[in-house]
Amino acid sequence: MGKRALQSKWMIGVTVFLMLIMFWTIRNNQKPPNHSFPENNNTYFPPANEEPKPGNQPNSYEKRSDHVLDRYVNIESPLRYKGTAYPGNINGISPENLYPTVEPKEVPEKKYGSYKVRNGDTLSKIALMFNIELKRLAELNKLEKKDTIKVGQVLKIPRPQDVVDAFLTGAYEVKEGDTLIALSNTFKVDPKRLAEENNIINSADIYPGRIMIIPFSKEHHILTRPICPTPSTSKQSRFFKRVGKHKLRVIATAYTSHPHQTDTTPFLAAWNNRLCPGMKVIAVSRDLIYRYGLRNGTKVHISGLRGTYRVRDKMNKRYERRIDIYMGMNKQKALRWGRRSVVIYW
Repeated sequence: MGKRALQSKWMIGVTVFLMLIMFWTIRNNQKPPNHSFPENNNTYFPPANEEPKPGNQPNSYEKRSDHVLDRYVNIESPLRYKGTAYPGNINGISPENLYPTVEPKEVPEKKYGSYKVRNGDTLSKIALMFNIELKRLAELNKLEKKDTIKVGQVLKIPRPQDVVDAFLTGAYEVKEGDTLIALSNTFKVDPKRLAEENNIINSADIYPGRIMIIPFSKEHHILTRPICPTPSTSKQSRFFKRVGKHKLRVIATAYTSHPHQTDTTPFLAAWNNRLCPGMKVIAVSRDLIYRYGLRNGTKVHISGLRGTYRVRDKMNKRYERRIDIYMGMNKQKALRWGRRSVVIYW
């Protein structure tokens, strides 16, 4: 038993020694592949479609080096090869097409609207008016929250200009991609009330180009009150003393700021006047303007109605000796008024 164990150990040692000799011999006979490509490298790389010629055939080492390079580029480390100069094509693909350049996407510029500060406005009031954050409004205009703003100062509003105008006038022109829910969130109104006000039954009723009336709350109209000034009682009393110089009997009708009663800009009147629900305004026929002198801004008292009205709009050319009383957004009130004969004083 001792001799057999000694013989087996001796055989194992001889086997390991021979394997080491074979490994050392193979390692010394192989040459490491050259992965660098100097500028003066004259190694011939035949094209993919060219048949090998007797005089231009590469030797075994060049074939092995080409194979190692292809394996390195395509399999082992393709990202490291990106941008490295390589003479010839790899598998029929040129180096320019291996990693095509990707052009950066153009980021669209943000469009901001503008708002001209009016008497009584503050930053917090303007932010509440346009349903935006006070901090965002202040940072956009490089202001502090407690900074005072001047009348006539133009502020940037982080909303498109058509949305800014809609907050002020109450009318919005539908754009591509608008939905009932998106509009209600933008203008902070109830979607059911928005649908009822514009007679919307399904999504097909919201199409680009349609003018929609935004039913803002009373709080919003209070915020926009500087746009809709109302004369004080003291001015009314002084005006009533002057009533009686001119009077004329006319036919009086009523109208509201709905597109089917006006045009595509229901809150924009003649002489570039902006209308707002709650204003005491009348539209007059053309003959009252040129023949009787009821021009833009003329104060008028109407028999049977309290308060002072101002001429801010014109009627169609086909009407004569007529006035149209503005009823804001109240259709029922305009229908109840109907058509009446009244006396106006100015």
